[in-house]
Amino acid sequence: MKLNKDLRIAISGKSGCGNTTVSGLLAQKLGVTLINYTFRQLAQEKGMTLAQVIEAAKNDDSYDKYVDKHQVELALAEPCVLGSRLAIWMLKEADFKVYLFASDETRAQRIYNREGGDLQQIKDFTAMRDREDTARYKEFYGIDNNNYDFVDLFIDTAKYTPEQIVDLIISELKKRNFVEA
Repeated sequence: MKLNKDLRIAISGKSGCGNTTVSGLLAQKLGVTLINYTFRQLAQEKGMTLAQVIEAAKNDDSYDKYVDKHQVELALAEPCVLGSRLAIWMLKEADFKVYLFASDETRAQRIYNREGGDLQQIKDFTAMRDREDTARYKEFYGIDNNNYDFVDLFIDTAKYTPEQIVDLIISELKKRNFVEA
């Protein structure tokens, strides 16, 4: 795949929508860097659990602000696919913005399939996380992560495999003359 410019693609969606999988496959297919720096990576770096980071972030906005600032810095450095909850809002310089959607039920089932555990606890945790993420994004940045009507491409991920989603994105990139086969 040939890029016709230094392309930066932003992909967002809530947990369990396929952000990480789709972003990784797309970056690989385009031959660009994948940037997917999230609370999960921050937790690993700090030797904490994801739940501990989420809890700490409730009272310390430096967690969110560091992750958000760091991922944008990384994305501005080179052609890339930036996959994160706020990528489409934070990476103003993105050439192409994609929002991945899935129902709450689909998302919980995917998380359960990926991580195991108790499905009802996953549903409850995911709903709590969504509420808290939305509140923080509004408070810190004035962003409503339930408003994504400005994106270049909206995809309901329940209808497609990750590979099909990547093909849809690449098809749109070709239409806009960002890439060539």
